Amino acid sequence: MNFENILFEENNNIGYITINRPKKLNALNKATIEELNEAFESAREDHDIKVIILSGSGEKAFVAGADISEFAEFSQKEGRRLAAEGQEKLFDVVANFPKPVIAAINGFALGGGLELAMAAHFRIASNKAKMGLPEVSLGVIPGYGGTQRLPQLVGKGRAMEMIMTAGMIDAQQALDYQLVNHVTAPEDLIPLAEKIAGKIMNNSMVAISAAIRAVNANYEVGVNGFEVEIDGFGSSFGTEDFKEGTSAFLNKRKADFPGK
Repeated sequence: MNFENILFEENNNIGYITINRPKKLNALNKATIEELNEAFESAREDHDIKVIILSGSGEKAFVAGADISEFAEFSQKEGRRLAAEGQEKLFDVVANFPKPVIAAINGFALGGGLELAMAAHFRIASNKAKMGLPEVSLGVIPGYGGTQRLPQLVGKGRAMEMIMTAGMIDAQQALDYQLVNHVTAPEDLIPLAEKIAGKIMNNSMVAISAAIRAVNANYEVGVNGFEVEIDGFGSSFGTEDFKEGTSAFLNKRKADFPGK
């Protein structure tokens, strides 16, 4: 599969999806969103891929925002469509992806870039990273889920301040805010993501997929997350992974999950 704006490869059961527009600081445009959608859908069907590491190419940016030149002249209707289609094709796809998605933030993650990172299941950052939602400085608001996911991660007050000031925070502050899970040196960012991915892959990927659904259900309006958890827990008893996991535990051996 050939892409113009992203890189996509698989190695040791990890899918590496990298936004690759370094001259544009990896800014998101419609073409890039389309390619990211294709890559995630391909990764969904690829049984060799168990975990996704999402990053940006170069040393300066994860994704430095949306490509403003693409929508500067949009009407209200076009703006609404831009947000709706972007959320449907990419941001909600990432948030609800059945395989773990780790965002490795290697530089600027601004606007749509931070929104993309927040859609991932969790984030790690280079100590050179900077994060923010500067949309109000352009006379618009975050449109790819930022007003919803940022408060969920850092709390309402901090989210309001970040959005209203349009300012950036550094990696240490993002860690203090619990916006990212870990901060490390730039050269250690991908190795750390791979180390975490390795720990994840020691476990049942079937169970992890069910856990993703259950955790996400807590943030869905009108959905009883406890019921989703109960259903997922019960369904686990019918999987081959459950049989293998319990057998391995009782026989004091390492589990070899079939992923079924």
